Amino acid sequence: VQLQASGGGLVQPGGSLRLSCAASGLTLDDYTIGWFRQAPGAGREAVSCVDSGNVRKWYADSAKGRFTISRVDTKNTMYLQMDSLKPEDTAVYYCAADPEGRGRFPHDYDYWGQGTQVTVSS
Repeated sequence: VQLQASGGGLVQPGGSLRLSCAASGLTLDDYTIGWFRQAPGAGREAVSCVDSGNVRKWYADSAKGRFTISRVDTKNTMYLQMDSLKPEDTAVYYCAADPEGRGRFPHDYDYWGQGTQVTVSS
């Protein structure tokens, strides 16, 4: 099982990025998927998640109205569209998959991508 995250980079405040996470060895459609982030010196926190039926989407307050989680099942890939980025969004972003739909905490997720750095700075 492998999750390969990509799409991070350096962007100015107010800009946008789209993170991608390609899965192999599992079918993402069967999993609750989530995006997490970890800033320097901080713990890993959930940004957004969606259940396997794409019925229930959850966003952290910091992400509401600016970030959008999605997946394309035919590509076995999940995405996080991030708009109106702020310096406080700077972090390493991780994708993750949970086969049991247990929740939005890191310990609920069994499979993790390697992380992609997002830096928001002028």
